[in-house]
Amino acid sequence: MKISLVTCSYQQGKFLDATMRSVLDQGYPGLEYIVIDGGSKDQSVDVIRRHEHALAYWVSEKDRGQTHALRKGFDRATGDILGWLCSDDLLLPGALKRVAAYFEAHPEVDVIFGNALWIDAQGQFIRPKKEMRWNKFVFLYDHNYLAQPATFWRRSLYEKVGGLDESWNLGMDSDLWLRFAHHAKPHYVDEYFACMRDYPEQKTRALKPAGRVEDATLSARELPALQRLPQRPLGWLARAGRIGIKLVQGGYWASPPAEYVKALERYRIV
Repeated sequence: MKISLVTCSYQQGKFLDATMRSVLDQGYPGLEYIVIDGGSKDQSVDVIRRHEHALAYWVSEKDRGQTHALRKGFDRATGDILGWLCSDDLLLPGALKRVAAYFEAHPEVDVIFGNALWIDAQGQFIRPKKEMRWNKFVFLYDHNYLAQPATFWRRSLYEKVGGLDESWNLGMDSDLWLRFAHHAKPHYVDEYFACMRDYPEQKTRALKPAGRVEDATLSARELPALQRLPQRPLGWLARAGRIGIKLVQGGYWASPPAEYVKALERYRIV
């Protein structure tokens, strides 16, 4: 099964080599890896050129932002399964093989999401992000809890919904997951697929107020009947529901496989 993975990057040269190696170290024979750089002036292009022999396509040119860059990558993708890995995130060993095996064993499933590890700016393990099953109310009124780099889908579904919408700057993944859910319920797989980096300059963290505006827009679009109700109590209810579900599932004291935490050593940023 062919998997197309897109990495978009801009001025992220200090992380990009680790990100790309985590993909190429997968050794997955059906990988189509596409890297879209926004015309970085740091060491990004040198990093990409070091790995270009293993890439299906790469470019470094000015674009209209992250969502536009991702669309450019997916427009070139020919794989059966798609996903994206931001230039500061990592794939865990064997992730693509496990993703492909799941889709092959479950032809009825069109989109999956798994668990992730939170790591810091240097790539050291912080804590696991063990998830819960899809719940639209919790997703909209608590937060987008799907780990984006641990989410994969069939290309046919992506084409059915028209792909990423460039009008979203921060919530492009939330918007895409919700449009997916109109056709195919996102399916939770209790596997660790990726790492997400948590540091002050990280985009969603640095632009949190703008993200809240986009989140509110999505809630109004997806659950318009609830807009007549006080919004803050709905948020409390969603948060309580998420905490309760994760407590029952053991999500707050999960222990990821030790080999995944150990594997982070080869991608440490010094």
